[in-house]
Amino acid sequence: MDRFPLKSTHSKSCVKLYLCSNPEDSVVERRALRESVFPRLREHCRRTLGLDVTVIDPFESSDPSRWPDETTRQQLIKECRESSVGPFLLALVGHQYGTASLPAQVEVSEYQLLLQESQQAGVSTQELERMYQRDENTIPPSYCLRPAHTHACSPQVSEEEEMKMKAKEDELRKVFQSTVSLCVHRGLMTSERAQSYYRSALDADLRFALDNCPSDDIIGRCLVYVHKVVNANGDREDRQMNPQPQSEATTSDLKTVPTDGQLLSELCDSFLPGLITSSQLLVYTTTTECRHGYTTARRWGYTESLCQQVYADLVALTDSVDVSESREDARLGDALARDQAEQEELRDIMSQFYDVIRPEEEKIRAYVTQREVQRPLVVTGGPCTGKAVLLAHCAQQIKSWLPDCDPVVITYFCNLTTNPHPEHLLSSLCYQIAGRYQGIASYEQNPNDQDGPGCVSKLRDSSSKCEPTTSKPVSDFHFSTNPCPHPTGIIKPDLSEVKEHLSFLFFLMPSPTHPLVLILDGLDHIERSFGPQIISSLPSNLPPNVKVILAVSSKRTQILQAIDSQCSPANSGSEGGEEESGYVCVPLGSADRKHCGQMLESLLSSSGRRVTSGQQALVNQALTSCCLPLYARLLHRHTSLWHSDSDVTESSLPDGVHSSTSALLDQLEQKHGAPIVARAVSFLTLSKTGLTEAELADLLSIDDEVLSEYIQPSECPSGSMRVPQIDVERLLLDLRRFLIKRTVAGLHVLSWASRHFKLVVLKKYLGPPEARREIHSEMADYFSGRWACGHAKPLFVNQNSSPNVHTAQMNININRQPPSQPFIFYSSSEEFGRVNLRMVLELPHHLQESNKKFERKLLMSLGFHQAMVRAGLLQDLVAMLEGDEGSSHCPETAVISSILKSCACSLQSSPLLLPTLMETSLLPYLEAFPALESFIRQIREERKERGSGLGVALCPAPSSVPSVECLKPDAKTREASVAQVAQTECGIVAEIMDDGTAWFWKGSGCNILKLSLSCEQRELKFAGVKSSGQFVLLSTQCNKLFLWDVTGPEEFQQLESGPESSQETPNRMEGFVACQNKLFMWWKDQSFVSLFDVYTDTMTHFQCQSCVTSLVCSSDGFYMYCGHEEGTVSVFDTNTSRLLSTCSNSNHNAVALMILSEDKRELACVDRMGDVILWDTKTQPPRLVKETFTGDKSNKIVNTDHSDEINTLLVCHSHQVTLWDTCDWELWDQFLAPQGRAFSQAVLSQDGHFFLALLDPLVLVWRISTGECVLSLQTNSQPRTLLKTASSVICVACDGCLTVWASEAIGAAGAAQKMRCGVKEVVVEQTGEWYYTTDGSETVWKWGLETGLPHAGFLHDGPVEKLRLSPDNVHFVTLSSGDIYVWQAESGQNILRMSGSRATDILITPNSNCGVSVSERQLSRVWKLAKGSIVCSIHLYLSDAQVSPESTFLIGLRRGDLLAASLWSGSISKRFSCVASSEHVVAFHTLSEHPEFVVLMAASGAVYTWKVAEETVCRHFLLPYSFNCQPQVFQMSSDGSFALLSTEDEDIRLLDLSQVRLCSFKAEAPVTKACLDKSGCYAAYVSHFNTPEKSCVHMRPVLTVVRLADGERIGSVWLCKDPLTLVVCEQHVFVGFEDGSVGVYSILDDGEEVRPRERLNGQLKQCPFDKAPYSWLPLQTANIIWP
Repeated sequence: MDRFPLKSTHSKSCVKLYLCSNPEDSVVERRALRESVFPRLREHCRRTLGLDVTVIDPFESSDPSRWPDETTRQQLIKECRESSVGPFLLALVGHQYGTASLPAQVEVSEYQLLLQESQQAGVSTQELERMYQRDENTIPPSYCLRPAHTHACSPQVSEEEEMKMKAKEDELRKVFQSTVSLCVHRGLMTSERAQSYYRSALDADLRFALDNCPSDDIIGRCLVYVHKVVNANGDREDRQMNPQPQSEATTSDLKTVPTDGQLLSELCDSFLPGLITSSQLLVYTTTTECRHGYTTARRWGYTESLCQQVYADLVALTDSVDVSESREDARLGDALARDQAEQEELRDIMSQFYDVIRPEEEKIRAYVTQREVQRPLVVTGGPCTGKAVLLAHCAQQIKSWLPDCDPVVITYFCNLTTNPHPEHLLSSLCYQIAGRYQGIASYEQNPNDQDGPGCVSKLRDSSSKCEPTTSKPVSDFHFSTNPCPHPTGIIKPDLSEVKEHLSFLFFLMPSPTHPLVLILDGLDHIERSFGPQIISSLPSNLPPNVKVILAVSSKRTQILQAIDSQCSPANSGSEGGEEESGYVCVPLGSADRKHCGQMLESLLSSSGRRVTSGQQALVNQALTSCCLPLYARLLHRHTSLWHSDSDVTESSLPDGVHSSTSALLDQLEQKHGAPIVARAVSFLTLSKTGLTEAELADLLSIDDEVLSEYIQPSECPSGSMRVPQIDVERLLLDLRRFLIKRTVAGLHVLSWASRHFKLVVLKKYLGPPEARREIHSEMADYFSGRWACGHAKPLFVNQNSSPNVHTAQMNININRQPPSQPFIFYSSSEEFGRVNLRMVLELPHHLQESNKKFERKLLMSLGFHQAMVRAGLLQDLVAMLEGDEGSSHCPETAVISSILKSCACSLQSSPLLLPTLMETSLLPYLEAFPALESFIRQIREERKERGSGLGVALCPAPSSVPSVECLKPDAKTREASVAQVAQTECGIVAEIMDDGTAWFWKGSGCNILKLSLSCEQRELKFAGVKSSGQFVLLSTQCNKLFLWDVTGPEEFQQLESGPESSQETPNRMEGFVACQNKLFMWWKDQSFVSLFDVYTDTMTHFQCQSCVTSLVCSSDGFYMYCGHEEGTVSVFDTNTSRLLSTCSNSNHNAVALMILSEDKRELACVDRMGDVILWDTKTQPPRLVKETFTGDKSNKIVNTDHSDEINTLLVCHSHQVTLWDTCDWELWDQFLAPQGRAFSQAVLSQDGHFFLALLDPLVLVWRISTGECVLSLQTNSQPRTLLKTASSVICVACDGCLTVWASEAIGAAGAAQKMRCGVKEVVVEQTGEWYYTTDGSETVWKWGLETGLPHAGFLHDGPVEKLRLSPDNVHFVTLSSGDIYVWQAESGQNILRMSGSRATDILITPNSNCGVSVSERQLSRVWKLAKGSIVCSIHLYLSDAQVSPESTFLIGLRRGDLLAASLWSGSISKRFSCVASSEHVVAFHTLSEHPEFVVLMAASGAVYTWKVAEETVCRHFLLPYSFNCQPQVFQMSSDGSFALLSTEDEDIRLLDLSQVRLCSFKAEAPVTKACLDKSGCYAAYVSHFNTPEKSCVHMRPVLTVVRLADGERIGSVWLCKDPLTLVVCEQHVFVGFEDGSVGVYSILDDGEEVRPRERLNGQLKQCPFDKAPYSWLPLQTANIIWP
């Protein structure tokens, strides 16, 4: 009988060992193995193989009553053999044979024979008859040992009673053995049968495990250790070997009974050696000779050596296992592929429950075979009717039902998935449908494919492989070949998009030869009632060749109504006038009682049991009241415990499934103990994905209540202790009919076969929420590894067992030995390790359910992020970081979340690059978010521990800024748009949608909430919102006003309405100003102002001469200034309501803004055209001070933004942004909009260094000091309005979404230094401390690697074309507009400016003495670097010229030949020409370490070395055609060991001259740039998908560094933008980008890395704009003019 008859149909996933031993002779050895060997073995297997280890020691308990009987032990041995990967048996054979066990049951005929023979021999049978009773319920009928003597969990008995019981058992054992010997002697019983009465547990277990066993189950799977002890008892053995004389009769009888020594000898010397020969059984024999007996010291010595040997042997056996055969690791990192495999396995498992044939199967078959039906079929029924089982069975029968075609059948058990969200579920269905049909298409194109059409085609490219010339692949990463959606679709796919995609697949993929049958079960039991959302994704009219079968409880009317409304009868394609439902309904009721009875009989028979006819009547009566298959299974459990003489009544069988389940748990509590049963079923119930057997044992061991049951009150527990695994296994054996073993995350886990067991357990044990939280908390502690690695957990134990004495409690720290829970298992055999999928699937769930906030340490853990991303759980990780679980908002985690979302495509294709991607993305924001430093530190420490990789020494300037929050209103408002937005001074944002709803966001960490106000039992619709100071004023569509003081309670005060108007055209409030609890309000196209006093609740009106357009009041509220449509300003005394004066500007434009300066007593007015009029308010009427006109009369201003702190006013027109200095009201600067674009809004940054502008659909950031647009901020939808608070910038989108950025982050990103244009050239000093860059403009920048900032800028009078640095780092030379500039690197002085050269290139000799100007049309000149004097002229133009390492020749190409011109005379003194006239030189390179040689590449592929001085040539070999040389790519190392030949597509081809071999590296994507390290150590390249079919706008270029010596990949890093230049120098890679920024990446190889630049804590922060580089001016005119 199978341990789990309903178990996983997939491969093995654990190492499960059965420890076979003599319990009396191996206590010390077994304890040592449990404490020192098995935990180490478990950690080793988890880390290296991803497999858990379970060891079953049947005699682990010191209480023999807990030992399992022989039948149970055999079940466990069979389970270990079938489910273990690699070894399954570990046997310890000592010098004692052991005691034979009493048979648990004896067949009636055999028992009567033994009874008869005993009586005839004169042996008393009284004890035999007393201890055994006849049971007709066994098959065949047998005499069974009475319960008092079975190995049950009996209560504690006294030592005296225990001795009496043992004596009776020994006496009974002797009766059995002597009687059996008589029977054998008389020929009434075979000797083979008699052996079962003689054999000890050790012998019986070994023979069951090894006898008649296939060799494949023995070779490499079994270990036996035999320990022979000579003279174990010392001197006493002599006395034992001379026993006292016995009577002749007795001696004659006992001769036929084999002694323990004989049985042990037969086992060790005959049985085991035979298996060594036949099956290669591994047997280790150790002999210990004792002079004074087998002492404790000798035993410990043997035990220590045994532990070492066992560990070494088990490690060798497990390491030799091919884990790839048992697990599909490639699919474990893909959540959708993992989900598909789990669902397919669930279908196979659930179909095994189909024990009762249901007539409804024929109805389902008819539906599948009828092609004209275009409605879904819904199987309805009550609880426990077997809907899921029926659908799983039908899914396996569909192919036989449709013999003429090859259907694609997809089943999905929605309530058993690990992620019940509709987006994931529908994405999984799309993945499976597309994958299955892609597999069919692939098979039809290639019928020889061994996988066949049923195999799901992998939707991702496999890792690239190298050419045979390389020793190891360059990359192990996977790159998606399909275009990616928007990154937010990867993080959390939009439900509407997934629905559309599913519908597309429904109509496109299925065909008459390959119809689609989609089966969904459990929609009505998904969390959060997601069922209707999934149903809404089904087409209203199913396409041809598509069948959909659903299972829904008949009580779930909401789901049935959703199906009916979605699949409307109007589209069902039915004929006739009868009204029909939107689906075909197949009701599933109770099963036939007769069939259930047959099922119960079959189950009883399989377990060797039956019931009497009287008991059968009770069973029939129970089945009549509840005829459900699950109830029949529960009845099997109850009736299998009945004996033929059991006193059973109607109450013996509980009514219904839930009552029967509860009774089953009560029985298990009596047998195993209440604590272990209650906790075990609770852990299984509350786990997210199920538990492995090892995890269940760990959790029970951690639980204090369970572990305390194993501590004797009078004993002091040891330092380490666990719940015996055998007790867990015995409990699971009793639950085996109600558990399923399925594969989750590559491991077999146990979960309930029916959800009703969960319901019963929740009610029985987990009713109070506190009880559930306690269990979740314990599971969170376990999966977080809190008690692992030797961390002992306290346990309170009672010190005194006497009931009459006060019991004292003692706190003892006990190591429960749970395994470690790292995020990733690293081992020496794997570079990147294995993800601990069990931890990442379970831990977040239990943290959430236990109401534990996600610990900051966990959310800021690099290992946790890596594990989640590599497990395909990026969406879950983002949800945790964004605080969906209720944790308080943290800007650092929000920034990380934003980066993860923006990089989703990259992480999906290459999750292993997460550390470098995060390092690059986070470094610019360390000053804004200091807590990110710990995350960066983890990245660097992890790279250092790994010993190789690429680090970020200098991060390039970011192009965007990660948001700290991204919020959406309710999904129901998706179709609505924002009509008005307002913001209070404390940061509260109010939105009014065009559907009349109002939404509020109260700040960081809050959601967007809807405001609901009612008046006269009718919900109000809002028309507008305004804010001023601490007040928000809402206007409704029915002309009502509501005021909210955000500093007080959430109460809205209704105000007196404004001017009267009709309901059809309500008045629009234009704005209000709050001052001293007074509100000054004005309306659109109205000529009065209303003053509302908040304290007195009174309203006063001020009449003006024309329509009011703006308003400002004094700080005390006594004076009010009103701006009007005609450009006039009215001044009122608010106390007397008197008009004091008026004034008017000359252009009579409407006043848009007024700024009152009470200190200066000035009033500045900005009109609608952007003109500024300044008034002196000291006098009445105000005196005009100045008028400033911008001159633009065609465009009105869009908005204004005034900052009193920085004395700046921003005025935004559609075509330009104007900045005013408000101190003296002078025009400061103007910024034009890009050509063809228009500003829709602009706001100043808090510090005044930037302004942000909306240019539909972008949010751009301008640096005011330079006028550059430096950043583009990303939003998820169309931006509408920009707002700013004291610490953040908020973008309100048209659909109401809010995107929030930290102001400091924007400042840090915007202040990052970069050149104006793309970096065209990077030149690095030999020390690597300084480097120079050019971008084609007039400036050369000098950067310091230590600071990461530009140190100086060298200006020119024209664009810089060339830049050369002298080898001694003293001078550098630039070429600009035909002039040659010589600069001193240290002082920055331009010492020489030479004109008239007409040079196209410049060079510097290696000795740093001379410069060479190469001219294509004029003379090339050699000149002194320091003075500019000409040394000589070269008349011929040499292309691709280089100076020889000895500074003697200028070597270059001319008409296919290689010429060498003397640098002293200018004459051509050396020439290399190919022998063949058609041959020519295409590339060459000088060698600094071999100065006399030049390496040449000919067009034919010939490789030459030319010794220039002697003009000798050596031809080495001819390159194959595939290794052609690309002159623009050709590079060589300084020692000539390596040459970079070409980069074509994904291939990088090199020439290894040191070993005379060709190398080809396979990159991950097409190579766009490559560079060779001058030292010959490394090659760096940039790869990027640049073809439409493989590229994605969100995919980024990848920089990779390879060690040339062995082809090993050092590391890779995602680049944030496209690179233009690439240089490798001094273990640094310099990358110049297209936006003018520079990135520097440090190479870590063999543990050596140049220390990356870190932010210095404790330093005073310096304003980024105070870090501007020095500017060095050139000579105004040339000081040297060449003719």
